[in-house]
Amino acid sequence: MSTLFPEKPRVAIIGSGALGCYYGARLAKSGCDVHFLVRSGRAAITARGIRIKTPTERIQIKKVHAYATTAEIGPVDLVIVALKATANDMLAKLLPPLMGENTLVLTLQNGLGVEEPVAEVVGAEHVLGAICFIGCMRRGPGVVDCSFPGLIMIGEFGRPAGARTRQVARLFEKAGVKCDAQENLEELRWKKLVWNVPFNGLAIAAGGITTDILIADEGLRALARRLMEEVVEAAAKFGHAIPRAFLDQQFERTVKLGKYSPSSLIDFREGRSIELEEIWGEPVRRAKSVGVPVPRLEMLYWLIKRLLAARKIAVKRR
Repeated sequence: MSTLFPEKPRVAIIGSGALGCYYGARLAKSGCDVHFLVRSGRAAITARGIRIKTPTERIQIKKVHAYATTAEIGPVDLVIVALKATANDMLAKLLPPLMGENTLVLTLQNGLGVEEPVAEVVGAEHVLGAICFIGCMRRGPGVVDCSFPGLIMIGEFGRPAGARTRQVARLFEKAGVKCDAQENLEELRWKKLVWNVPFNGLAIAAGGITTDILIADEGLRALARRLMEEVVEAAAKFGHAIPRAFLDQQFERTVKLGKYSPSSLIDFREGRSIELEEIWGEPVRRAKSVGVPVPRLEMLYWLIKRLLAARKIAVKRR
């Protein structure tokens, strides 16, 4: 593949929830030609545009290119996959119409093993992955509140970061998103789990609580710390050294979020699928495969799985 990347590329956003709208709006504001696949709320987004609220600014994109299918969008330079990993069975249909010879596909999905389904469709050489440290919520079609803009770290699937990855990182930087190109994407995935495993998981398992309640509870805070340590211990067996100071940073950043509902909790409340396997199941399986005991993580995985099963039964009985 060529490493050349347009200064203002044609971009497709697949998944127009909180992340898709936030990053898509920023890229559009910076001058990129951005096209959104919108499965629900397309009329509202077309009529009212996209509105982003952060602690320091307001962003509004009045004219939004919104489509019902990727075939209507056609080939682009960069595809940003902002779907939940639970929707990856749709990739075989969604991605091919967007692909050109040098198209890059950047997945923002959470968890382990999320690049592989993308690579199966478009080829590993086209795939980048991103870890998003951000706090944002979708309030309605095209309406997003971002309490913590944070940063993105991106890398290449199965390879160190090349020139094209750094070009994509600069693209985000120009759009006002702090972004770094990293050499080891898999290590980034484990680092994101340090936050996702305890805060997304305990928010659900502890009865639907926000992060401020979790942080304030001595027992839950201690459990969150131990879950983080189990993730770090498993990552180390795969050659990924995560410093203990990184754990402290996660608590410091979470305090700044205030009364924040993690994305998995929001999906659970609203009856949507959550990334059970990618965030909790796959780390458990990988840890056990190298002989690392993760009893708290495994317990959390089974508790959430049971809650999802109970929710399904309750829905059927209605």
